[in-house]
Amino acid sequence: MKIWVDADACPAVIKDILFRASERTGLELTLVANHTLRIPPSPLISFVQVPSGFDVADNEIVNQLEAGDLVVTGDIPLAAEVIEKGGHALNPRGEMYSADNIKERLTMRDFMETLRATGIDTGGPPPLSQSDRQSFANHLDRLLTHENKVG
Repeated sequence: MKIWVDADACPAVIKDILFRASERTGLELTLVANHTLRIPPSPLISFVQVPSGFDVADNEIVNQLEAGDLVVTGDIPLAAEVIEKGGHALNPRGEMYSADNIKERLTMRDFMETLRATGIDTGGPPPLSQSDRQSFANHLDRLLTHENKVG
């Protein structure tokens, strides 16, 4: 298992959790973004900078992803592609996307996008809370612990 991060919009506190998890578990962690990121010096942690453009980072992740890999993303269409390829998708707020819930998430995303296109202000997501961080860390730990036992 490798961990991939859709890093353009990933909060710094979540990246820090991932850096520690990579070192603790010995799993490779790759951050993909269209701008330069600082990463800690580690043979396990790498950064791939892609050109700016719509879905360029997402496409890079999908192209490199192997079944069983974990992708950390808040991008629902990317999460759907990850699941389709047999990967795991975890939202920075701690929600695991699955084959059971991804269609509902895509439908809601499309609905909200339609509202915004008509001029309705749907607001943005709330700031990342301490409970979001804890939920993320807990889901990550459960997933990595399970994978290390299985793999």
